Amino acid sequence: MHRTFIILLFVGTLFLRTTARAQIEKVEINFDYVTKVARDRANEPFHSPRAELPEALRADKLNYDAYRKIRFRQDRAFWLGDNLPFRAEFFHPGYIYQEPVRIFEFTKTFVPRVRFVRDWFNYSDLKIENKIPADTGYAGFKLVYPLNKPGDYAEVASFLGASYFRMLGKEQRYGASARGLALDSGEPDRPEEFPIFTDFWLGKPEAGETSLLIYAVLDSVSCTGAYQIRLIPGETTVAAIEATLFFREPAKILAVNKERQPLKTLGVAPLTGMFWFGENSERRFDDYRPEVHDSDGLLLHFATGEVVWRPLNNSTVMRHSVFAADNIRGFGLLQRDREQSHYADLANPYDLEPSLWVKPKGDWGEGDVHLVELPTTYEGLDNIVAFWSPRTMPAPLQPVHFGYELLWTRERDFQLSENHVLATRVGADGADATKRQVHIDFGGPGLAAIPEKEPPTAVVSCSENAGIYENQVILNPEDHTWRVILKFKPKPGNKEPVNLRCTLQRNGVPVSETWAYLWSPPS
Repeated sequence: MHRTFIILLFVGTLFLRTTARAQIEKVEINFDYVTKVARDRANEPFHSPRAELPEALRADKLNYDAYRKIRFRQDRAFWLGDNLPFRAEFFHPGYIYQEPVRIFEFTKTFVPRVRFVRDWFNYSDLKIENKIPADTGYAGFKLVYPLNKPGDYAEVASFLGASYFRMLGKEQRYGASARGLALDSGEPDRPEEFPIFTDFWLGKPEAGETSLLIYAVLDSVSCTGAYQIRLIPGETTVAAIEATLFFREPAKILAVNKERQPLKTLGVAPLTGMFWFGENSERRFDDYRPEVHDSDGLLLHFATGEVVWRPLNNSTVMRHSVFAADNIRGFGLLQRDREQSHYADLANPYDLEPSLWVKPKGDWGEGDVHLVELPTTYEGLDNIVAFWSPRTMPAPLQPVHFGYELLWTRERDFQLSENHVLATRVGADGADATKRQVHIDFGGPGLAAIPEKEPPTAVVSCSENAGIYENQVILNPEDHTWRVILKFKPKPGNKEPVNLRCTLQRNGVPVSETWAYLWSPPS
């Protein structure tokens, strides 16, 4: 009887998988195919898949607590029975995930759609299964892989909500997110437009493969896009991305949104994270922890060779900073502080969250890196956005291509910047409350080799609304790092942010990255 049950279970599972692969496309899936889908769609007005969401799954019927009761059955994981290096699990639509996505599996010979299967989910006591049609799509998916040790399948990537996705390297925990595209992010005179991934194609891996190929179509009121994503898990997990965008003609945009203004910023390779407070924060909160953030700074590698570190902050107003970045060589939101005691949080291991680095492929041309810092009063909101934007907006229906790698790293297998800023601390000058002092710690192998009797020089500057009145460099003999003590005074009546910069030099040659800080006066 036991053996009979096993046979019936196998047959039932096979039936579900056959049903899940019911629609088969007889085409070869490659980047050209997905690009054609995006191009054809750009010739029509945007149609939101939100309209296909069943009534029982809408936000007014399925709240946060109820949605969390719906669990994917891990014994139904895609490719589980094939003994492959990757497995896929799916997110149920509903609550805030209002746009169902279509997911396909592909090999060289077949392309079945992964149909929605209610039996793949445990609905607890919700009793809504019969209200969900069989053609409902998924909210997204996650991928598991033996990342940390052989045979132990752990989550390595998640695609869920709009065009958001997150990945993990070895022994990391989720933190900052990436997006396919950002449109008009941080613009005060208009709402942001959030493109969404509507279709995914998951390449079925071969036995022993160490990477996974994913294709996706992005759609929005203003544009469409074709994406090729090669996921390469490791100590640092890499997403190798090729993206081609098509922008709709104004008439197609206005047919959906009559109030949509022409795009001001096109956010390529956008990154999103959270910064509540850190060691440089003057705005403190009633919390037991010393620091709470996914990332503590923005790092920029310019074509000139200059490397700039901009510590993040949580001001009382939105701050939108723009860095001229023609042919940018790299940028990212980094989590540099790796000391668990600096966070003192056992439930949320911020010290294990990855830095997220963008490495452009080829010359992106003239453009700027944008940093948007939104005010927040708690850690549950992503309030930091960084992206690159071309200085000239693309013409309608003309393909625009970008290639880049996304690195999810703790920098244990390489360094993004060796002689860098370790910490930034800001406070009042005890002798004069109208003045501020900043202590900046620099460290790295090159700086550690500088003799105490031959200290580097701190080359500093500030914007015209303030003046620097003290600048000194001191060696910390404990770890042979260098501290710059910088004191400045805003001009009387100043209410605008003060831009500060500092670089360590020897004989006129930079020996550290450039520290760039935006100090905001109290509101």
